[in-house]
Amino acid sequence: MRWQGREQSKNVEDRRGQRGGGMTRVGGGIGIGTIILLGIALLFGGDASSILGSLLNSGMQAPTTTQTNQPYQASEQEEALAELVGVTLKETEDVWQKIFREQLSRNYEPAKLVLFTGATQSACGVGQSATGPFYCPADRKIYIDLSFYDQLSKRFGAGGDFAMAYVVAHEVAHHVQNLLGITRQVDAQRGRISKTAQNDLSVKLELQADFLSGVWAHHAHKMNNILERGDIEEAMRAAEAIGDDNIQKKSQGYVVPESFTHGTSEQRMRWLRKGLETGDINQGDTFSARYL
Repeated sequence: MRWQGREQSKNVEDRRGQRGGGMTRVGGGIGIGTIILLGIALLFGGDASSILGSLLNSGMQAPTTTQTNQPYQASEQEEALAELVGVTLKETEDVWQKIFREQLSRNYEPAKLVLFTGATQSACGVGQSATGPFYCPADRKIYIDLSFYDQLSKRFGAGGDFAMAYVVAHEVAHHVQNLLGITRQVDAQRGRISKTAQNDLSVKLELQADFLSGVWAHHAHKMNNILERGDIEEAMRAAEAIGDDNIQKKSQGYVVPESFTHGTSEQRMRWLRKGLETGDINQGDTFSARYL
């Protein structure tokens, strides 16, 4: 991906070095199993507010955060990642402002992106690096611990600049869904329909975010020639790696389709590719699609 030397977004909030403080327990404890489940659920855009809310309602409290005055020393690789994230966020702002203005006749309101290490407070609860990147609709902020890149590369075998850019674009896509009222419509069904039906809506929301990520890449390349040879393959590897079926196989050895919340590897790659190829937001209605 061609990104070096490009302008970075001014909507990045750097909280690196403000580390999490320990676990507070109420009733039952919160252990590593809960953190792993939370991490899988939130990976690439899970509903942070509902998941953390469920933890608290079950008698568990999320970890608290503490401030530190010690200067944070980032590695050269981390600083490069921070710059990549900042440039990608600016590219998403340019693309979505253009699409909102030309196709929706409205202004795009950019999301804030928070860089953190360890744990940080959001309006959806306390986010941890173990949960992966997530978007919080309540404060319209994206939260990313840059150490996630190591997970993406080493655990999922999906490294590369454009794979990380896809992560940012996917979370921005959830912001777009929030601005368009799609997220609220899905959340409004919670408690009114079965768990299986709710999971199905979640899958459609996530696949639409994958599609919108592709739409961003399509237009960003037309505007700024960002794509290089191998970039699309990097994004496809990332989409494949975080499919529900692939994650379940790795975490528990078998697949439970009725519990899917993000979509299969094949579905995620297909909708991402559709967005990349068409660049047309009108072709991303996953909620009405007969075949996901």
